Amino acid sequence: MRDKIFKYLGVELYHVSHTEKLVSALGAFLGILLIFYTSNYFISGTASHLIVASMGASAVLLFAVPHGRLSQPWSLIGGHLISALIGVSCAMLIPDTVIAASVAVGLSVGAMYYLHCIHPPGGATALSAVVGGAEIHQMGYQFLLTPVLINVLVILCVAVFFNYFLKWRRYPTSQAIKPTEISSRSEDSSTEYTYGSITHEDFVYALSEFESYIDISENDLLSIYELVTKRHSRTAINYQELVPGHFYSNGAHGDLWSVRAIVDWTEANESGEEELIYKTVAGANRRSTGVMTKNEFSRWAKHEVVRDEGNWHRVDKTTDS
Repeated sequence: MRDKIFKYLGVELYHVSHTEKLVSALGAFLGILLIFYTSNYFISGTASHLIVASMGASAVLLFAVPHGRLSQPWSLIGGHLISALIGVSCAMLIPDTVIAASVAVGLSVGAMYYLHCIHPPGGATALSAVVGGAEIHQMGYQFLLTPVLINVLVILCVAVFFNYFLKWRRYPTSQAIKPTEISSRSEDSSTEYTYGSITHEDFVYALSEFESYIDISENDLLSIYELVTKRHSRTAINYQELVPGHFYSNGAHGDLWSVRAIVDWTEANESGEEELIYKTVAGANRRSTGVMTKNEFSRWAKHEVVRDEGNWHRVDKTTDS
């Protein structure tokens, strides 16, 4: 019965050490302590407390979930500044406070989505720009710089400096140490990426090995694994299926991943094999060009891809009519 209730409520039992929990609490304490002094320097009274409230939510993300996508620097900076800009504009242009506050939060969510900087505390920043009172309203667009930008830079610096000395935490995630067994592989390696049998217990164990909080459940990982292995098991590309002007990926991981476009065919070489000219358009060796036989290219390519809304997606030919 308890398990059913926990599942319905989405209760996750975090496999996080006591050290990690204490470190997260200490980092949040230091970040907010400095922000309080910063905010009180520019704004006094209730107005400064409203600003600190939104930064308190950011502290939870930066210090408790430092590896999360919503915690990264662009999400933090863009989320707060864009929301502050929208909030101040709504406060100036919409007389009704209720409508202005609602519009500010709604537009902020949409803007963060389109600008790839979703940061939940940004909604609170937009709201505080509208309901913060006369002192904030008098600041106008200066509100973006003092105190919002100053506070963002303060907590960002604390997060970077604080996490730098903890080897199991890396903030931002771009500073994470890459596994040597992956990064040391050459682009032309013939090693195939295979997927063995992984059970629910394997995922639970793997999650327990991380010292910090991972913002994904074992059930989500199992679902992703099932989708990936199902697609991976499909037949590789035949050289006869290659089409000029189309894009193909090598299906590799990390820095080895790349996408090539077939530019044109060339005349057959001395062995009688037809060659093609390709250009690397994404990933490793971007903007480079080369020549391969059709057979060589089909062995390199794992699947055809298309670009949609800034991302590369695999072409699923099994759904073609």
